[in-house]
Amino acid sequence: MTKSKPKFKRRADARPDEVLDAALRLFMRTGFEATRMEDIAKIAGISKATVYLYFPSKIALLEGLVRRSISPLVKSAESAMATFEGSALNALRLGLQIACTNLAEPRVLAVPVIVLREGNRFPEIAKLYFDEVLSHMLPALMAVVRRGIERGEFRAVDPELTVRNIVGPLMFHLLAATVFGIGDTSPEGLRRFLDNHLDVLMNGLQKGSGNE
Repeated sequence: MTKSKPKFKRRADARPDEVLDAALRLFMRTGFEATRMEDIAKIAGISKATVYLYFPSKIALLEGLVRRSISPLVKSAESAMATFEGSALNALRLGLQIACTNLAEPRVLAVPVIVLREGNRFPEIAKLYFDEVLSHMLPALMAVVRRGIERGEFRAVDPELTVRNIVGPLMFHLLAATVFGIGDTSPEGLRRFLDNHLDVLMNGLQKGSGNE
């Protein structure tokens, strides 16, 4: 009697991504606190023990999601702005375009949404996101603002507050689209929003110059 061929087995190196996909789905659907490791294992089609083999806790899972989706785009934007040889404004535009284009992907945008939703109740989540994302992206943006000030392109503004003013509307636009269905997060929609945002940022709302 001939032995039947073994059933197809997924590559072991593909399983961490399957676990992360399952965790992301449940974190968004039921919340971080309510999600159980056994539920993640069931959706991923593996045993609970295998989940723990790759990710010993839910915090480790969220860290994996941040490092898979957010950290690479932050590094890309940081590198692009640091090496850009043109104006400071165009360096800002380039970094923000990289971030917005990647955040338009629902699986990517879901990660900061989870962090904002759960960070107040779980300080370790907020710290994780700060260490992995904000502690890199914010200084990179501030460096561009300082460069613009030193070159005489920008007024002598507070770099930290300025960066918050730059990033805040972008995050609101993305989150409003995700949570409330308001706004266009297609590549074209993000380009139009970013162009308008930078235009208002650099030129203001008033017509002409001075306090009319």
